[in-house]
Amino acid sequence: MPLTTALLAASLATTAAPAPAMPESTVLSARNVPIQTGARREVWIEGLEHPWGLAFLPDGSALVTERPGRLRVIRDGVLQPEPVAGVPEVFAQNQGGLLDVALHPGFAGNRLVYLTYAHGTPEANTTRVARARFTGTALEGLEVIFESNQPKPAAGHFGSRLAFLPDGSLLVSIGDGGNPPTMLDGAFIREKAQDPASHWGKILRLNDDGSAPTDAPFAGGATGVWSIGHRNIQGLAVDAARNAVWATEHGSLGGDELNRVQAGNNHGWPRVSLTRDYVTAEPVGEATRRDGMVDPVLLWDTAVAPSGLAVYAGDAFPDWRGDLFSGSLVSLDVRRIDLDDAGRVQGETALRVGQRVREVEVGPDGFLYVLTDEKAGRVLRFLPATAAATPAAPQAIERARP
Repeated sequence: MPLTTALLAASLATTAAPAPAMPESTVLSARNVPIQTGARREVWIEGLEHPWGLAFLPDGSALVTERPGRLRVIRDGVLQPEPVAGVPEVFAQNQGGLLDVALHPGFAGNRLVYLTYAHGTPEANTTRVARARFTGTALEGLEVIFESNQPKPAAGHFGSRLAFLPDGSLLVSIGDGGNPPTMLDGAFIREKAQDPASHWGKILRLNDDGSAPTDAPFAGGATGVWSIGHRNIQGLAVDAARNAVWATEHGSLGGDELNRVQAGNNHGWPRVSLTRDYVTAEPVGEATRRDGMVDPVLLWDTAVAPSGLAVYAGDAFPDWRGDLFSGSLVSLDVRRIDLDDAGRVQGETALRVGQRVREVEVGPDGFLYVLTDEKAGRVLRFLPATAAATPAAPQAIERARP
C-alpha cells in the first residue's frame, strides 16, 4: 500500500533536528522499513579490496573494480588471481580510486569496456572516463574519452556511475566536488552544481566516444551537461520499461534522495535542499522547494547513504519486476523500492546485509548481486529462499554497526 500522509508526518516528527517542509510530491521513507522476505543471501565471491563496480559479460563471467586500482575477473564463479592488465593509473585516496565499470551495448562485437576513476593529486584532481578493448586478460587501446573540466582540491564526491541509454549514449554522474570548507573560484565548491559551465554536481550525457551530443539541453554548458543541481550521485539506473532514468544521491546530514531525472532538469542542490549542514546542523540552501527545480521522488531524512542502484527485470523474483534496488553504505542493507507502473513509490523493504553496500546489479540468472565496500570485500547474492544453496556457502555475516 502507498505510504500515507499520516505516516510521513509521524516519521518527520521523530527527527531530532528541525524538520524541513516536505514537498507534496515527495514520499518520506519510514524510519524502520520492514524486512523483505522470500530471499536468501549467500556469499558468491570473497577476496576483494573495496570493490566498487560490477558488470556481467555475455558469457556469464563478470568484471569487478577495486577502488585501489585493480580490475578483476570472475569466471565460472571463481575470482581469477591476476588483475586485468592495462588499467590506467588512478588517484586512490579517500573516496578516489578506480570506480565504476560498464560494457558498451555492442560489447559482444567490439569488446569495449568503460571505466570511471579519480585522476590527479590531492591538490588538483578530476573524474575521468576511459574506454578500452577487453581481451579476456587485459585492456588494449585504452583512451581517456572524458575528464571533468575543473580540477578540485579535495579527495571526495567524484560521483562516477555509468549507464547507457537505449539510444547508445552514455550517462555519467559527477559529484559536486566536496563539502565546506572546500573552495573553488572563491566559493564553496558545491555551488558549482548550479553552474552549467562546470561539470561538478551534474549528470552528463556523452556519445560513446566521449563527444557531446548535438541536442545538449543547456546552452553554453560544459561538454555533455544533461542535468544539474546534484550533490553526489552514486546510484544511476536506466528504466527502459518506463522510459525513465533514476538516480540516488547523498545528502549531507540526512536528506538522501531518489530522483527521476530528465534532460534539462535542475534538482536544486545546494540552493534548494532537504538536508542539513554537517557542522552547524542548519538547513543547507535557501528553501526546500522552488518552481523550476525538481523535487525528489523519495527522501530518507535519516541517512542511509544510497549507493548502487538497479531496476529489477529478471525472472527469479517475479514480484520484484520493475522495482528499484538501492544499496546503502550506512544502513548496511539493500532497499527494495516498490514502484507502480507510473513510477510512483508504493512502499519500501530492506534486504539485510550487515556490511557497507557499494553496488547492486541484477545477474543474468535473475539473482541480485551486491558488492560490500570493505577491506575484505565480497560479492553477495540474493536468490529465492526455495532455491538450492551453493555448497559450502558461508552463512551469517552480520556485524555491529560502526
